[in-house]
Amino acid sequence: MQRRLITLTAAGPDEIRRSLLPALAAALAGGPALAALPSDRVEQDRALSAIRPDQRLEHSDEEIALVVPTSGSTGEPKAALLSARALRASANATHAFLGGPGKWLLALPATHIAGLQVLVRATLAGTDPALMDLRAGFRPLDLAAALDAMNGGRRYVSLVPTQLRRVLDAGGLAVTTLASVDAVLLGGAPAPIALREQATDAGIPIVTTYGMTETCGGCVYDGQPLADVDIDLAPSGRISIGGPVLFSGYRLRPDLTAEVLAGGRFRTSDVGQWSATGGLEVIGRADDVIITGGVNVAPAAVEAALASCPGVSESAVTGVGHPEWGQVVIAVITPHADEPAPTLAVVRAHVSSLLGPHAAPRAIAVVPELPRLPLGKIDRQAITSIATELGQTVDS
Repeated sequence: MQRRLITLTAAGPDEIRRSLLPALAAALAGGPALAALPSDRVEQDRALSAIRPDQRLEHSDEEIALVVPTSGSTGEPKAALLSARALRASANATHAFLGGPGKWLLALPATHIAGLQVLVRATLAGTDPALMDLRAGFRPLDLAAALDAMNGGRRYVSLVPTQLRRVLDAGGLAVTTLASVDAVLLGGAPAPIALREQATDAGIPIVTTYGMTETCGGCVYDGQPLADVDIDLAPSGRISIGGPVLFSGYRLRPDLTAEVLAGGRFRTSDVGQWSATGGLEVIGRADDVIITGGVNVAPAAVEAALASCPGVSESAVTGVGHPEWGQVVIAVITPHADEPAPTLAVVRAHVSSLLGPHAAPRAIAVVPELPRLPLGKIDRQAITSIATELGQTVDS
């Protein structure tokens, strides 16, 4: 028997509590599968193009509970089919890693896997989640007030790096309140080393996470796979993931499913390495490598080098075509507040000293903020557009 698929919008706390939470509990218990839709019309139309609620839910041996749109940072819209069993495995493994179930604060959109997993964990733990109203944007003092209202027991929250940065910039009550929780799951986008160090120095108990919609959210915490999650690195460094947290396939896209899901493993687009202490380090995407003058350059390595460059707050690096070099390295950077942006000469000298001259950006664009997707990931398409225009000015 084919199961039904229902769609609900999840704009504010009232809608989430009144409609989304009961529907989610029913989906986890074997009821109709659920797809949570953003209220923004453009985003909603994009999500619906992948979810296709007009089509009946595919046959599956799994109990599909959630259908979650995902496109990574650059890909076409698609939707992952997540079973109740996989969602439970993820939530239980998270609680085991953190030291037990607790109360959760939803500070992320309930239309993305990170936000949905907060609600899943709370539902399975039998606790009532606290809900922030994000319709007017994320405010650090609102986060502090919501956390302060969660009296008693263990308290958890999931944030993306942009939110953590805003809390640290706000300082005062926002920081001290966040430091009082039992764990802050930090994911959705790579967190710069300087940001993590600043949070740790402030006493904030961050747990870095790596995962994606296809793994029901974070499946590697602080570099360590969660219980029953298996991480394998190909000779190229490409990461594949096995375990009970994997998705069941892409909605109405058996072709895409076959490309990445086989033999009980999910073949990601990410490249990683094992650290000296045995933890997983994600160093970039397999298709992001820049080949300039016949030399391979990893954008993530250049971004890591720029993190220690005087005057650079954040950066995004990409390659654009060039008639002589094949590709050239372009960096889009944001300067530190109240500091002048570094010159191209300073940036090139700094990166060259760490990675060699082949990795040094041939041009830089200075922007007030890096363009980002709704959950905080860098919008790589927007970065490429900026870099492509700038790349036309690069000579030999």
